[in-house]
Amino acid sequence: MPLPIPVKKQKPQEQTGEEPKYLKALIEAKSPVRVKLVDDSEVEGTIEYYDAAFIRLTRNGEPNLFLFKHFIKYIAEL
Repeated sequence: MPLPIPVKKQKPQEQTGEEPKYLKALIEAKSPVRVKLVDDSEVEGTIEYYDAAFIRLTRNGEPNLFLFKHFIKYIAEL
């Protein structure tokens, strides 16, 4: 009787491709957002720009921020 051929399990994808679509939609709609950071601080504004490493958050009456994505816990629409 032949031995069964082991099936190599595939690692799940780390990126689904949905993040750029979501960020682009927030930018186009100029939706106000709250960004919660890993240290539990929160900032509010609108996302003006993003790339693979960070987002640019534009705020009224306060300096704009460049937030590195690895420090972001979540982004919530207001």
